[in-house]
Amino acid sequence: MKKWIIAAIFILSIIAFMLAISIRFPIRYLDIIKENAGELEPALILAVIMAESSFRPNAESHRGAQGLMQIMPATAEEISNHLGLIDFKAEDVWNPEINIKMGSFYLNRLTSLFSGNIDLALAAYNAGQGNVSRWLNDPEFSFDGETLDRIPFPETYNYLSRVRFNERIYRILLTVTRRL
Repeated sequence: MKKWIIAAIFILSIIAFMLAISIRFPIRYLDIIKENAGELEPALILAVIMAESSFRPNAESHRGAQGLMQIMPATAEEISNHLGLIDFKAEDVWNPEINIKMGSFYLNRLTSLFSGNIDLALAAYNAGQGNVSRWLNDPEFSFDGETLDRIPFPETYNYLSRVRFNERIYRILLTVTRRL
């Protein structure tokens, strides 16, 4: 009888743990993410959305970045031209489908620009590609000009750490729930 109770408690603990994780790390918009992921893993895009907006489509930063993936208006305008969004209006960035399409495109573009280095792409997504390019050319921040040994903006360093942690969690969640 005691073994049955211990087994039941163990199973209930696992279920409670998985429920808590799924509440803390929601999986939303996965079809849209998969459709627009390009070369990126859906877990990474989920991680960026979690870090940027906690899945709140109406999120706006103090700097004016908007929507799920926190896209700046000028960046949204530029991306809309690349994507051929003919009737794009500034308020379209609040639409989750358009925001994810734009944010995923931009993150893919940054990844290509930085030769597939996801960490550099994420740093550029947060701090701007101009800052990351300057850091790579400064021996104080990059010994080899190809990777960052130190990130001078604490916000960007923390952002990169948070996204990479979220990505690991999402990779596990997507595997466990067979949603890859």
